[in-house]
Amino acid sequence: MGLGAFIGAGRTIDSALQRAARAEELDYESIFVTHIAGRDSVTLLTGYACRTSRVKLGTGVIPIYARTVCNMAQSFATLDDLSGGRAIAGLGVSHKPVVEHWFDQSIDKPLAEIREYVAIVRAIWRGEDPPPGEKFRTAFHLVGWEPRPDIPVYLAGLSPGMLRLAGEIADGVVLWLCNPNYIRDVVVPTVREGREKAGRDAEGFDIVAAVPSAVTDDPEAARERLRQELVPYFNLPYYRAMLGRSGLDPDAGATDEFIDLLGAIGSADEARASVRRYAEAGTTSPCVGGISGADFDRTLEELAHSLD
Repeated sequence: MGLGAFIGAGRTIDSALQRAARAEELDYESIFVTHIAGRDSVTLLTGYACRTSRVKLGTGVIPIYARTVCNMAQSFATLDDLSGGRAIAGLGVSHKPVVEHWFDQSIDKPLAEIREYVAIVRAIWRGEDPPPGEKFRTAFHLVGWEPRPDIPVYLAGLSPGMLRLAGEIADGVVLWLCNPNYIRDVVVPTVREGREKAGRDAEGFDIVAAVPSAVTDDPEAARERLRQELVPYFNLPYYRAMLGRSGLDPDAGATDEFIDLLGAIGSADEARASVRRYAEAGTTSPCVGGISGADFDRTLEELAHSLD
């Protein structure tokens, strides 16, 4: 737990591998990779594992409908083995358009479905018979692999229901578009409710928040690019509901107020202060992410010790 970074493939795999190695040199604690329409997230993390030796490596996040449950368990078991125990399985339900049109699947009961998916994955890692599920069923067992029951599972969370479930069954939660106020007022107390339900202490639970960041001499240009990048999210129901709970109007789009709350943009000192606001709100792992057009390498360098 500590300062992390979201490092995607970018324009070339080679530059991404170099960036991951540099992030470790700069003492970042974790590297997360999104799973969208670009390179495969787990495969990319495997490349990062070969260029690093200490940093934690997680998906932030991969939809459970993108892989069968046995394939997901097998993928993360392999990544964890190859990396020497550094894998984090960041899982989520994604959104209806993605699940239906990309994966030819359906989200019917998101909370129940991710609960049973996680239970099956963990049983496979423990070397046990997978429990039967209503939606996900498998008799898969890993062969020739020492059981590793402690691979951490993080859930993508926005709604109170998913945040509570993450606290109950997972080791962490991954947040996107959740500003420090929402983290302080909604995420932290709701996750705590889930931990209490499971009889578990809140200590050690990892709250990961993606922080779009740009250390730049032209902050207005970076804000405008971020504003454009966020447009699709304001049309997705899960994000719209979260924004409403944040006291923001989703129909207003990414206003200046929203951009200032969410991002770490400006001089190095200004951006570091924004990252620290996430930590002060209860985020245990603020994760610096790039903004298109901005110098992400410079940003990683300047923000490397924001929490020191």
